[in-house]
Amino acid sequence: MPLYLNDEQTMLRDTAKDFVAEHAPVGHMRALRDAGDATGFSRDLWKQFAEMGFTGILVPEADNGLGLGHVEAGVVLEEIGRNLSPSPFLSTAVAAVEALKASPLRERWFPGILSGDTVAALAIDEGAKHRASVTLKAERSGNGFRLTGAKQFVTHGHVADLIIVAARTAGGPDDADGITLFAVGKDAAKLTVTPERLADASLAAHLDFDGVEVDADAVIGEVDAGGDPLARLLRGARTGASAEMLGVGGGAMDLTVGYLKERKQFGVEIGRFQALQHRAAHLYSEMEVARAATLKAQQLLDAGDPGADAAASVAKAMTGLATTLSVQEGVQIHGGIGMTDEYDIGFYMKRARVLAEMFGDANFHADMLARSAGY
Repeated sequence: MPLYLNDEQTMLRDTAKDFVAEHAPVGHMRALRDAGDATGFSRDLWKQFAEMGFTGILVPEADNGLGLGHVEAGVVLEEIGRNLSPSPFLSTAVAAVEALKASPLRERWFPGILSGDTVAALAIDEGAKHRASVTLKAERSGNGFRLTGAKQFVTHGHVADLIIVAARTAGGPDDADGITLFAVGKDAAKLTVTPERLADASLAAHLDFDGVEVDADAVIGEVDAGGDPLARLLRGARTGASAEMLGVGGGAMDLTVGYLKERKQFGVEIGRFQALQHRAAHLYSEMEVARAATLKAQQLLDAGDPGADAAASVAKAMTGLATTLSVQEGVQIHGGIGMTDEYDIGFYMKRARVLAEMFGDANFHADMLARSAGY
């Protein structure tokens, strides 16, 4: 498969680029932050995403979606990242859709996602770092289950209509089997949601399940066999986060290159200095390697290739490293003003830091690849 976009994907990229740049540029994120917005994103903008058809990219045509793939979803996510646009696109239109595709629950939740009325959150992590351990318990209770435990760093968890929860129905905390996924509504009794502001001013929530009752119809997939839909969710989320990070790194690089062309020292643009040219060239090459890794992961996901898991880990690790380099070079080359709130480059660094941790950082994925290779 060629590592470039075809004509239709290029048209989608141009459409998404113009739309996001016009309706949700960096200034949009800054305005939400300065206003102390308690939602974390614009619901009106989310409705506009739906009107553009973006929320239905991964929804099958049989369910009234566009029936496209992760390459197309990544095109939109890259523009979201480039503009630092606060949006539930990754958690809702990518990860949640992937989890629900093979479930009868899609009939309940897909219409709201397609119309922009539904926001989904992923209650997966339980500790300070993304790990495979699941300790939140789901015990049989009547015709359903009782959920007890806690989840952390649930992006949009405080405003989500749908919360996808990974719970333990059998086995030990680190067992691959014995996990069940549940679709929990926002009004569930005995669910306490505490939002917290992250480094990039986005909001994530701590969720406490104190015996939350759900019926058997809330199960996504099969009881004790939630590993499969969870794996689909994580593959999509990791590849999608890679695409968004690629946009963050690309946006930071564009700012830095622009600054190299306009800032003068000793009467000449600093971009004429060979040492800075070398740094810019190195950054460009690293971003292109990350772009290729991300596109390859997207293509393998769309093809249903068994190598998609490893490719998603490679993409997440590579974009994490490349985007970190991009934002660090951006701040350093901007100098002192790069640390001020007046300039946008600092916002890119903060967003990159949050995205790098989501669904596993570079070290997590390097370790996972090593273990899968027998090391």
